[in-house]
Amino acid sequence: MALYEAWHLFVQQLKETDLLQWIAVVLGVAEVLLARANKILLYPAGIVSTILSIYILYQAGLFAESLLNVYYVVMSIYGWWYWVKKKNYLPVKISYCSRKDWIIVTGIVGAAFLLLVIWLGRFTSSTFPKWDAWVSATAWAGMWLLARRKIENWLLLNISNAFAIPLLFYKQLPLYAGLTIFLFVIAIFGYFDWKKDIAIDKALIAKQVE
Repeated sequence: MALYEAWHLFVQQLKETDLLQWIAVVLGVAEVLLARANKILLYPAGIVSTILSIYILYQAGLFAESLLNVYYVVMSIYGWWYWVKKKNYLPVKISYCSRKDWIIVTGIVGAAFLLLVIWLGRFTSSTFPKWDAWVSATAWAGMWLLARRKIENWLLLNISNAFAIPLLFYKQLPLYAGLTIFLFVIAIFGYFDWKKDIAIDKALIAKQVE
């Protein structure tokens, strides 16, 4: 009975979701599918989706999530520029994180988590400041790795997704929670697709050396 009631509530909330949220979510789906396919069009799709999400989340009073999407826009613009900045050079290839990359990732997660916990605890009415901060901090690091075309971006983003899903359901945003579940699954496939691309590149380099 409880499961039926939960499903009924979920369907009812979906029916009450406005067009703007549907557009944002559809573009978010398009972004992750393009990312999995390693297509640069992921960035314009993602930029539009996150700009809409900034407005939607701000109107809902979810200021931390709105701020996170501001960061997504900035990193998407950076990533777009990084991919195409040298037209006469070979495209930036997918690669694994170096020790330096992991140091930067650790710094991003640690600093972002600390700052967000302080901000959410002192200046907002967040009921889960540490949880909110962790979701955002790991996502920030994941987006930086995505912009640098590092395969570990999928790992960081899925850590964020895993914590975000129950939080979004709790905040009665079932459409965004459903999108995050979808992103979690796609990220798993994205990781293995990118791993295959790295292996292909290594094989091609090995042939050239021979």
